Amino acid sequence: MEGQDEANEFFVDVCEAVQQIPYGKVTTYGHIARLIGQPQKPRQVGMCLKRLPQNPGAHFNHDNVPWQRVVNAKASISPRSTASGAQDQATALQAEGVRVVDNRASGSGFTVDFEECGWFPSRLPSEEEWENE
Repeated sequence: MEGQDEANEFFVDVCEAVQQIPYGKVTTYGHIARLIGQPQKPRQVGMCLKRLPQNPGAHFNHDNVPWQRVVNAKASISPRSTASGAQDQATALQAEGVRVVDNRASGSGFTVDFEECGWFPSRLPSEEEWENE
């Protein structure tokens, strides 16, 4: 039971952190892991986002957690579990005004430019708000 509680807490922490990424910005799985105090778990961050429920009735779901704003450390959109997953993420980012470069012809997939749209705060905005109260 303790392991499941820890996994649920990790999932909640990931979702709450990802919800704080501003519209039109992107960050990495590793940065989210660091922000929630689990720097050794970037892959688990990705697994949480991959497993977001599609059900809009779920507290955290595909619609209210902006999963598309998280990419890998190379500024690339990681392959997803469906054939169109990377394209779907690229499309969602483009809808937010993020410039996504299609490098599929060279085998590099889709990439973003961290200089243009990267979001790498040292702390989550919610932590700063809490501290200022």
